[in-house]
Amino acid sequence: MSQPTPHPVVVALGEQPADAALAFAVDEARRRGCGVHLLHVVHALPQGPEMVLVQSVDVEAIGRRSLREALDLCRGMAGETIPVTGRLLLGTVVHELVDAVADLEAARMVVLQHRDLSRVRRLVSRSTTSGLAARLHVPLVSVPTGWVAPPDDAAPGLVTAGVDVPHRSDAVLRAAVDAARARGARLELVHSWSLPGLHDDPSLARVHGESIAVQEAEEIRDRLVELGLDLDGLEVEVRTPQSPAAERLVEASEASSLLVVGKHDPMVPLGSHVGPVAGAVLREAQCPVMLVDPHRPG
Repeated sequence: MSQPTPHPVVVALGEQPADAALAFAVDEARRRGCGVHLLHVVHALPQGPEMVLVQSVDVEAIGRRSLREALDLCRGMAGETIPVTGRLLLGTVVHELVDAVADLEAARMVVLQHRDLSRVRRLVSRSTTSGLAARLHVPLVSVPTGWVAPPDDAAPGLVTAGVDVPHRSDAVLRAAVDAARARGARLELVHSWSLPGLHDDPSLARVHGESIAVQEAEEIRDRLVELGLDLDGLEVEVRTPQSPAAERLVEASEASSLLVVGKHDPMVPLGSHVGPVAGAVLREAQCPVMLVDPHRPG
């Protein structure tokens, strides 16, 4: 369905409508001056005499129809200035998506739509997100159902980023600064922390807490300088609250146009590549969430 443009915003389609993910992708492509490329994987089962319910040709026909409908919707959102292309894939979802993204010329990001699902279906959906997070090196964006792109004349928004250990958060800081600058938005960098249980004295806890907050904020500002990021004209605020990280970021999502968080960096290959904080944010956030590979080069 025509050749995708270089550096496209990729949308991974599922079984359900993806209008919010398409709207985010079009908004991002318009901002970046690139195209949108849709990928729809039809989960093809092995065929044989015992497989009598659905023939592969029927599954493929349904997939092509779904892809055409998504292309029509996306092109209606994009207008004539943003090229929209698509590709149908047959096989297992994660494997085919990863290979298809690798075949593209430097995809900017992969966009998925997050839906409110039953517990069982959420486990299946989460496995797709986790599988992509484990194997993709480009940013992965989860857009909640119901999200609407801001109008062109909307006031500058807010990009919020969760910063873990500053010297291991380079990719998050780069992505957050880039996203805020592209949007003309304010940038809020959040590093949550807690005191050990030994600090039972309220006055001692307050003194130590204030010291920790100041020190962590200075480390983040120093890291921004060390990375040589262009902060000219960009309003940046560093917050170091004493609160659970996931809770603080979900709360921040209510006022943010984008949340940027780092993927979990497991010690062994079989560990989760989403992590508990990012997992909670993906599940509960009210705005799009960008998962960034901590090892992605700048």
